[in-house]
Amino acid sequence: MYDIKASKKMGDSILISYEENGTNKYESYNFYELLNMKINSLDLLDRPMSYRVDPKAHRIVSNK
Repeated sequence: MYDIKASKKMGDSILISYEENGTNKYESYNFYELLNMKINSLDLLDRPMSYRVDPKAHRIVSNK
């Protein structure tokens, strides 16, 4: 799991960025995927650092 550093709306998805081994990486999630994970899209956009990402499982979880 990696801390999400930033998020940005891109069309019908949200692009998140995180740091893995000193390298910035990016992952995209559409709104349907976020809804299935019970992630509030607006909160992810407003407070990306409140979330963590598991890129291998393509999952986002809240730090709350």
